[in-house]
Amino acid sequence: EEAMKAHDVPDWYIWSCKKIKYMFPKAHAAAYVMMAWRIAYCKVFYPLAYYAAYFSIRASAFSYELMCQGKEKLEYYIRDYKKRSNSLSNKEQDTLKDMKLVQEMYARGYEFLPIDIYRSQATKFQIIDGKLLPPFSSIDGMGEKAADSMEMAADPSNPYLSRDDFRTRTKASKTIVDLMGDLGLLGDMPESNQLSLFDF
Repeated sequence: EEAMKAHDVPDWYIWSCKKIKYMFPKAHAAAYVMMAWRIAYCKVFYPLAYYAAYFSIRASAFSYELMCQGKEKLEYYIRDYKKRSNSLSNKEQDTLKDMKLVQEMYARGYEFLPIDIYRSQATKFQIIDGKLLPPFSSIDGMGEKAADSMEMAADPSNPYLSRDDFRTRTKASKTIVDLMGDLGLLGDMPESNQLSLFDF
């Protein structure tokens, strides 16, 4: 303070410097309280928007296979993870955290739609018909680049003819396409464009 006075620093500035030590933690706390209030408000009054935003932005280990197949399957996986709680990997711990929020969502009566190869986006959850539509990136092993490519290739006016066609147009790996088939996301799409005499 003496050094500041010696250099003709105005009194109002010296006074404000003394207040900053007190004011910063107060402002910081106020900002956190406002953020918590906004989150709580959205969670209560706009729940689907809250879950869509959280799963799109904050969820670090969301898994379509574990979390979007219904409440019963989710409960099964939660029990399994809790049984192995002492040996869970870091990724599994993150997955369990996300599963608990999905569990809350199911308990409130909200559900997921199956991934739609024409309507799902690469990384963002969407609200459609009162349910959440998961993105392609929620499939285990699906990278963001592959998910982007899948969204860009989707064209309902030009439907995929076969799994081979889907793989070619989306540039997805065979492993991902097979997994999507196992999850029932490709419907009855044939393996190849080639016709067989036995199809007639």
